[in-house]
Amino acid sequence: MTSFKAADSKREEFRKYLEKAGVLDALTKVLVTLYEEPEKPNNALDFLQQHMGTTGPESADVEALKLEVTELRQKVEALSEENGELKTKLQQYEPPQEEATE
Repeated sequence: MTSFKAADSKREEFRKYLEKAGVLDALTKVLVTLYEEPEKPNNALDFLQQHMGTTGPESADVEALKLEVTELRQKVEALSEENGELKTKLQQYEPPQEEATE
């Protein structure tokens, strides 16, 4: 009988933890969104994962980082082109270097 009470208290403690952390609210919102979908998705798990992943501030961070990556790639490409042009100009002004003989 006491093992049932211990399990119940652990379960209640865990429920309070989830509630305090906002997990229950987040799950409820996503499940309500799924319930209200006029056309149910073929894969409910994918739906839940997509909507759970986009509900927090992390998604804004991810979008900002994606934008930054795109900008940095463009900058690298521009700098590589400039580097190539500068190497070409440098070769015009420097005589070809011969390998040192030993």
